[in-house]
Amino acid sequence: MGNQFLTFLSNCFTNLNLTDMETCYKLFRRECLQQILPQLQQDRFGFEPEVTARISRAGFRVYELAISYSGRSYSEGKKIGWKDGCKAIWCILKYGLWA
Repeated sequence: MGNQFLTFLSNCFTNLNLTDMETCYKLFRRECLQQILPQLQQDRFGFEPEVTARISRAGFRVYELAISYSGRSYSEGKKIGWKDGCKAIWCILKYGLWA
C-alpha cells in the first residue's frame, strides 16, 4: 500500500501514469543519463523519486515493462521503515515542485 501511495503522489507531480515508481529497475538511453546524471543528488529511497521527476521534467518519454517480482520478508532482508517512506515523500515533493 505504501508503494502505491508513493507512486500515486509521484504521478501527481510528474504528470506520468506509472504503476510502480519505486521498482528500482530502470533502463535509460545514454542521452537521458548524460542530461540528468550531473544533477542527481539522492541515494537510497530518494533516488527513484528524483530520477522519475528529472526524466519527466526533461521531457523524455517513459515506458513501463512488466517484471516478475517476489517480495521479501523482514527476515529475508527487507528493512524498509516509516523513515524511508517519509524520505521518499520529501523527495517527491522536493523534485516535483522545485527541481
